Amino acid sequence: MSDPTTTTTGEVLIVTGMSGAGRSTVANALEDLDWYVVDNLPPQMLRPLLELAEMAGGAAPRVAVVVDVRGRELFGRVPEIAQALRDGRHLRIVFLDASDAVLVRRFEAVRRPHPLQASGTIVDGIRRERERLAPLRESADLIIDTSSYNIHQLTSRVAELFSEEGSAHHTATVMSFGFKYGLPPDADLVADMRFLPNPYWTEDLRALTGEDAAVQDFVLEQTGAREFLDAYSAALLPVLAGYQRENKRHSIIAVGCTGGKHRSVVMAREIAARLAEVPGVAVGVTHRDLGRE
Repeated sequence: MSDPTTTTTGEVLIVTGMSGAGRSTVANALEDLDWYVVDNLPPQMLRPLLELAEMAGGAAPRVAVVVDVRGRELFGRVPEIAQALRDGRHLRIVFLDASDAVLVRRFEAVRRPHPLQASGTIVDGIRRERERLAPLRESADLIIDTSSYNIHQLTSRVAELFSEEGSAHHTATVMSFGFKYGLPPDADLVADMRFLPNPYWTEDLRALTGEDAAVQDFVLEQTGAREFLDAYSAALLPVLAGYQRENKRHSIIAVGCTGGKHRSVVMAREIAARLAEVPGVAVGVTHRDLGRE
């Protein structure tokens, strides 16, 4: 058995609450934030799971466990077990709740019975569940009422609460490409750099690429190049902010020229450099068609 005073496990969340209050949405959101999530774990398996995570060192620094009434009789021991596991760990219980009326509407929308309604009504099941969960709700560190949340709003709330400090909420990949090889099928936005003179027609630059300083100087000195970079980068700011609000975790900003060798490479690098200053956004650059000629 591991010594709880020497644990290497990071934060631990026990996610629980009313059926229909959004446990699955929270679990998916935590996974997107790189938490190690285990769903419907019998409470008695919490200690072995955390000990396994401790043995793994940094492989599972943040663990979230979803437990609920599907655990039947085993579920009643969650507060007792959680209290025993708190020593030496940053462990919190997150309880998801919603009004009875909202829960009824959600069950009716998916046309599924409440897990505790048996031969009764959805309301009967909700009442039984509230009685069973009362002690756990009282011991919760955080209660999230999801009555007024849709899926996207709840996901945003989870990101606000459980993202690592300073971590990115959105990843943007700026991709250069050549139009003659076709548009990137997964591009969210496409910018066309063929309004700039092509270095291909300058003999000294033809064999070089947009990663060479001579080509970069040539492209950026052209009329409209820097003006485009400033205006386009500014126009992307509300787009990236909107992607974060809508929980779109990744986007591809495609920047094209004829062959994907000169202009698009230079401009993709410049756009990425500007976007790297945007809070909450991690930026990468890739050159899809560089080297194909």
